[in-house]
Amino acid sequence: MVISPLLLAITAALSVPGPGPATAPTLSEPGPVYDGRRGHVAVVIPRIDASNDVDGVLNEPVWQQAATLTGFSQFFPNDGVAAQDSTEVLVWYSGTALHVGIRAYAPTGSVRATLADRDKITQDDNIQLFLGTYNDSRQALVFAVNPFGIQSDGVLTETGAASGGGFQSSTAKGREATDLAPDYVWRSKGRLTDFGYEVEITIPFKSLRYRAGDEHTWQLNVVRTVQATGHEQTWTATSRASSSFLAQSGTLTGLRNLQRGLTVDLIPTITSSAAGAPGGGASQWSYSTERPEIGGSARWGVTSNLTLSGTANPDFSQVEADATQYSLDPRAAVYFAERRPFFLESQEQFTTPNRLIYTRRIAQPVFATKLAGKHQGFDIGVLSAMDSRDASATGDHSPLYNIVRLQRDLGKQSRLGMVYTDKIDGNRWNRVLGVDGRLVRGVYSLTGQLASSFTGGEGETVRAPLWDISLQRNGRAFYARYAFTAISDHFDAQSGFISRNGVSNISATHRWNIFGKRGGLVEVFSPEVYVLGRYRYVDLVNRRPAQDAQLHLRTNTRLRGGWQIGAQFLREEFGYDRPLYSNYVLLRPKTAGGVDTVAYTGTPHLPNVDWVVSIGTPEFRRFSFNSAIVWGQDENFQEWSSAKILNLNNTLTLRPTEQLRMAGTWVYEAFNRKTDGTSVLLRNTPRVRVEYQLTRQFFIRTIGEYSIVRQDSLRDDSRTNLPIYLRQANGSLTRASAFERRRARLDVLFSYLPTPGTVFYLGYGDILQANTPGGPDALRRTSDVFFAKLSYLFRLQ
Repeated sequence: MVISPLLLAITAALSVPGPGPATAPTLSEPGPVYDGRRGHVAVVIPRIDASNDVDGVLNEPVWQQAATLTGFSQFFPNDGVAAQDSTEVLVWYSGTALHVGIRAYAPTGSVRATLADRDKITQDDNIQLFLGTYNDSRQALVFAVNPFGIQSDGVLTETGAASGGGFQSSTAKGREATDLAPDYVWRSKGRLTDFGYEVEITIPFKSLRYRAGDEHTWQLNVVRTVQATGHEQTWTATSRASSSFLAQSGTLTGLRNLQRGLTVDLIPTITSSAAGAPGGGASQWSYSTERPEIGGSARWGVTSNLTLSGTANPDFSQVEADATQYSLDPRAAVYFAERRPFFLESQEQFTTPNRLIYTRRIAQPVFATKLAGKHQGFDIGVLSAMDSRDASATGDHSPLYNIVRLQRDLGKQSRLGMVYTDKIDGNRWNRVLGVDGRLVRGVYSLTGQLASSFTGGEGETVRAPLWDISLQRNGRAFYARYAFTAISDHFDAQSGFISRNGVSNISATHRWNIFGKRGGLVEVFSPEVYVLGRYRYVDLVNRRPAQDAQLHLRTNTRLRGGWQIGAQFLREEFGYDRPLYSNYVLLRPKTAGGVDTVAYTGTPHLPNVDWVVSIGTPEFRRFSFNSAIVWGQDENFQEWSSAKILNLNNTLTLRPTEQLRMAGTWVYEAFNRKTDGTSVLLRNTPRVRVEYQLTRQFFIRTIGEYSIVRQDSLRDDSRTNLPIYLRQANGSLTRASAFERRRARLDVLFSYLPTPGTVFYLGYGDILQANTPGGPDALRRTSDVFFAKLSYLFRLQ
């Protein structure tokens, strides 16, 4: 592990002494009851310096002295009413940990529970603890459990991100989604009971970050998800009419003399793989193996709210290959999420609007160091990394990355931030500097960002701006969002992810929530109007008309029991994007023989009219299903003409037993020319994922995917009908002929994961291909790999 001098200097300056020794164990009278519906949400949490065995049975005497949180309210789909289900949450703390017990009451046979993998409990009944250790109403650690105590954890950082929209039917929940990427070390166990279920949780303080001091006040809210009804219930009487879910939390007061001890984690890792490929003969297959790679990472809790970590030769991340994705608009890049444990830790400290930080750009890191946490009102994120030479543009240098993210709390919920990224690759360099902020007042929030990129090293330095501002109203009955984004053609964020530059978007969203009567068939009906104007950046600067215009009329309806039904009408107009077709060429025959080279010129504007229908079932005990169908007239980007389209997106999840889970997805896209009905493009991708959970720690997973992309020979459809040729880099012309590409993939993984950091993976991946023309005509294996990974968490006490 390599630690940069800059990070060491910062950590030394911020280090503070740890707390004093624990007090003697004491027992008190039965703890008080805090009723959320009555507004009793300031909990004086009892300290009981006693040990506790996490067995999922709340029969130890210590639980009788715990504070009891009760009086839950419904939050989704309708707020302001008492919860249908009774829930009791017991809380107390010792010198080293926070202890939580849960009794969730439910009608017999209604609880949904499986022996799931970590972070895969969203389809089960679950309890989520939102723990705001900084008491800042902006960020909370989330610890969730299903009835068996299976864990899911992460961070909720409120940024004002938009909710709703999309093709799938889903009524907005009124709060932002939790980032489940981080994993923490804590204990939990649960069981089904005759009254519902019971869960026991212990969260060590060394797994948390919090301000230094002798006494602490933390925010707390508890969310219960009941799959039989599809309802979410909260301990505090949380209102949907607010720009902040976290600001409506209760508090835990009286936390004193917390003992984290020495917080040092060491995680050595060893990985090995054998990659197979075709050999010299037609039937030969050979494997290349290398010595096992040794690497690892380390974490040091410099203070109670700052963590310094480093990694050397970090392990591979692809224990599960990325699912095949296609962009409906080829002008926009496809985003793939980060998966590597080192970069996922404290990921929330590096979040910025417009993804100016995207650690997956660091493709093959040799080493990296990171400082993340909070100090005197500042959120701090500093990352330095050296990439492999294989990731260099020339192969002669190891790219260096330096990233700094700072955020400052303003008032109760507002925030101001700064981001700086720097990539150096030999003589080439790229830097991005930006500021952003969020101002919150009641149901209104204003978010903005201004950034500039600087790219140079080979001649003149290129500077380009990015602008972003949005105003949001998150009311109970009326939601509105107005947004403006402008990204220069030359804006270059080589340490970030910009799906498409050179564009400017101006959009407005209005949504109304009409709530049904309690107990009625319709729980909430949400009509929505969305309008967007998309400009080329230079057109906006020069006050020219929009390139694309969209009007979407949407409705989403949630019915009793958790059914979701949606319908949409899409009226759009797309303008010809000349740079996208810069390599398209037409050859027009001459009367006297020979051909003329003709520049490709598309129709100035294509009108679209589409319809969308979607449906989502409740989470039944054994299955759930979601489907969206899009059909109508849309653009055929391959030839820039109108096409009749059909788009299907289906997901079926089966849970035959508590241990077996199966999920199938099917994405189908067909584009037929409007002129004669012939097919120009077809994409068909079924994917199946099967998991069997042997025990809580062991599981076996198999993923199979098969994809077909079939494209016709391209022509200048609806205009000259001449064949389309593609100009290659060397100036030659190649006919855009018909082709078919078939891909199949099989991934098998055996996993043992007793706790985050300690894992054993043993897996196999197989890729098959068939190409017409170009061969092979039938699916043939082109590569495969066997891999293994072993890591162990040493937590120094």
